[in-house]
Amino acid sequence: MTNNVKAQQQAVLKRLERFSFITDSSLKIPFTNFKVGADAIIGLLPVAGDMAGFILSAYVLIEAQRLGVSWTIKLRILANMLIDFVGGLLPIVGDIFDAYFKANTRNTQLLKKYLAQQK
Repeated sequence: MTNNVKAQQQAVLKRLERFSFITDSSLKIPFTNFKVGADAIIGLLPVAGDMAGFILSAYVLIEAQRLGVSWTIKLRILANMLIDFVGGLLPIVGDIFDAYFKANTRNTQLLKKYLAQQK
């Protein structure tokens, strides 16, 4: 693997880590150690918020496609996206689930692990 490819992968991972932080854990809930992100806040809007979160989550899948990762990894990313979407549709419990599941962070870590194994 060339240094240029490694540098591109690192740049993508850095963007995805920043994206995951914003969507999954950028806001600390006062008087707790728990953090939520924009995805959980947007998800409070019934159905439309969950759909918006699903669309935002597609960014990780798009980057995985650009990096040429295997279909197995892309399907796992998609599965996490769907779990997050469907789980978030449930009234009240879904909003709590959405705050805990953190699909974008899971998917970014999945992609990071895959790329590390390809070296």
